[in-house]
Amino acid sequence: MRVRTDYSFLAMLAVGLFFSATAHAADATGVWSTVENKSHVKIELCGDKLCGRIIWLKEPNDDEGKPKLDKNNTDAELRKRPIIGLKLLSGFVKDGKGGWDDGEIYNPEDGKTYGSSMELDGTDKLDVKGCVLFFCKSQVWTRVE
Repeated sequence: MRVRTDYSFLAMLAVGLFFSATAHAADATGVWSTVENKSHVKIELCGDKLCGRIIWLKEPNDDEGKPKLDKNNTDAELRKRPIIGLKLLSGFVKDGKGGWDDGEIYNPEDGKTYGSSMELDGTDKLDVKGCVLFFCKSQVWTRVE
């Protein structure tokens, strides 16, 4: 008995796997390590936009051994929120050039929210920019496997 190999099926499977890997490479969803591995941020779809939450902290507790809170928030009502679980990124839409724009990033270190954009650098680096007027600060985050 002779077994027939269907090369067209194998070729289609290989192409599908290639495009699936390419789509993931151009996708900012996933878990990212911030500068100096201080925290991990999970980026995901929120409706048709990208958002992100802090899911891990290198130092999750304060000097008293209690979970760190959003104590620097400009809104006194929000200062008792735990940092872990805090929404850090919101409102990002694709910009048509391979990045995401029109987003906001919250900085728990100063309690302020800034205009933000993101752009992938390869598959495992994400350039995250926060801006006030035309003054911007940029960080490179690394994908966590």
